[in-house]
Amino acid sequence: MQSEVETEEIDHTRIRQLTIAVSRRAPLDGCTLLEREDNPVVSEVLERLDEAMAVRVMACLSNERQLELLPLLSTDLGTHLDQNITYPEGSVGRFMESAHAVFSPDVLVTDAVEQIRPIADALQVTYAYVTDNGRLIGLVAMREMLFAAPGETMSDIMVIEPFHLIVDAPHEDAMKAVVRRHYPSYPVCDRKGMLLGIVRGYILFEQQTYELTAQAGRMVGVEKEERLNTPWLKSFMYRHPWLQLNLLTAFVAGAVVGLFEDTIQQIVALAAFLPVLAGQSGNTGCQALAITLRSMTLNELKPGMESGLVRKEAVLGMSNGLLVGLTAGAAMLGYAFLSDAAEPLMLGGIILMAMIASCTISGVAGVLIPLAMRKVGADPATASTIFLTTATDVVSMGAMLGLATFLML
Repeated sequence: MQSEVETEEIDHTRIRQLTIAVSRRAPLDGCTLLEREDNPVVSEVLERLDEAMAVRVMACLSNERQLELLPLLSTDLGTHLDQNITYPEGSVGRFMESAHAVFSPDVLVTDAVEQIRPIADALQVTYAYVTDNGRLIGLVAMREMLFAAPGETMSDIMVIEPFHLIVDAPHEDAMKAVVRRHYPSYPVCDRKGMLLGIVRGYILFEQQTYELTAQAGRMVGVEKEERLNTPWLKSFMYRHPWLQLNLLTAFVAGAVVGLFEDTIQQIVALAAFLPVLAGQSGNTGCQALAITLRSMTLNELKPGMESGLVRKEAVLGMSNGLLVGLTAGAAMLGYAFLSDAAEPLMLGGIILMAMIASCTISGVAGVLIPLAMRKVGADPATASTIFLTTATDVVSMGAMLGLATFLML
């Protein structure tokens, strides 16, 4: 019996330590700590966290783990989190908290203050929400309630038709809507205007920061779920399929070179400049890709602006290709003279023309690839670099070897 008591005390000590550790960390780091624990331990930790932190940590767990934990949580927290996971992954509803300060329009401000007072110590209440049969019709800041005149009701001091977020809207759309509305919290409604809860502003921006840090990894096939402490086998499962795809696309580029094998055998000097051309065109494409993804993330790329961006990157690619091509062409000219290659001037001209063509097309591809992925409903950042690299390799090598075959053989 004593051994069982000691085990129970040890478990509670462990739970208390985990609760403190999770509460002092970012949700993702807290999630990493809890992933190694059994479900009963995780549920106890979630119960001891405040609701906002519990929602944030829960949203970072996998859907499978969330479903396992829900039956172990208390009625209030479990019911709320059970509602959250019914919304699409990455939507506003996944980060929603309960709205506690909710009143009808005819409630006296003094009565509303007295109802808020008991919960103010445990909850961060910034706004009170005014509803009519559940539909959000107004919002009141705590400052307005403090300075309200005696006898005034909530409808007298409320902001009518307040800004709100839609519960099933993607997080990216919510960020575009709030980027110039820096409020502490936002009411969340369904598409009929019924108040369902609130989302803290810092949670939205925190999630956006996470998405931005994950973007660079997604461009090369690293899933955003992978962390520093992710087990190697899970990391292997995340990464390997993309490497297989990259290998397949590399075969495509290799096939292009294979088509011009005779040209390379007869003009050996060209082989030395294949990686030069591929590298320059690849960098040009990545620059265009980075600008396109940034404009999408910041909602700067409005409908109808795509053609203008394509034209701009085409001009930039052509201009950069011309200047870089002059340098590369001069280098080819010198290399051809030193290696006694035939027609050094022609080789230099081929490098110049190939560089202009490949950089121009690479810049355009850097815009079109993420636009096409968004058009088909895919994440524009997901493995964009893999597809872009293939396009730039095929174009740059094909342009140079094709010109050499046409002009010199």
